[in-house]
Amino acid sequence: FYLSRALGLGEALTGAVMSIGPVVSALCGVVSGRIVDRLGAGRMIIAGLAMMVVGCLALSMLPGLFGLAGYTAAIVLLTPGYQLFQAANNTAVMLDVGERERGVVSAMLSLSRNLGLVTGAAAMGAVFAFAVGARDIGRAAPEAVASGMRVTFAVAAGLVVVALLIAVGRWRKR
Repeated sequence: FYLSRALGLGEALTGAVMSIGPVVSALCGVVSGRIVDRLGAGRMIIAGLAMMVVGCLALSMLPGLFGLAGYTAAIVLLTPGYQLFQAANNTAVMLDVGERERGVVSAMLSLSRNLGLVTGAAAMGAVFAFAVGARDIGRAAPEAVASGMRVTFAVAAGLVVVALLIAVGRWRKR
């Protein structure tokens, strides 16, 4: 909605811009895994979450200041943090799993990630719709859509800060 309504991008350009995150993710996946192997899962969970906070805050602010360039820069900041967190979190979980249980735990990690993506998208979609304040988001004013985006990613940043505080607390206990 933000790309098409607030920035006025056409369908093809909206799709191309939306592909930036997955492309960056694909490029960062193996690199993130190697960084986790080298520096350890605990610290990289924290680093990945910290990068995600910066990326969410950037998505909340930069597009309003710099339009498409701000949106793109924010996605490029957010996505490597997500990749680093995922690699580190999966590694940390699998370290404590016995050899006979790795398949089941791996499947549960995949299930929990997919459930999190689906429920997170639904919850953040509700936050966005509430923040836009229009009955029909497709007809909402571009300014309302931009405001909804700012609020949604500010909320996301707050949620990631909570996750970061939990991770820091667990890391200190160890």
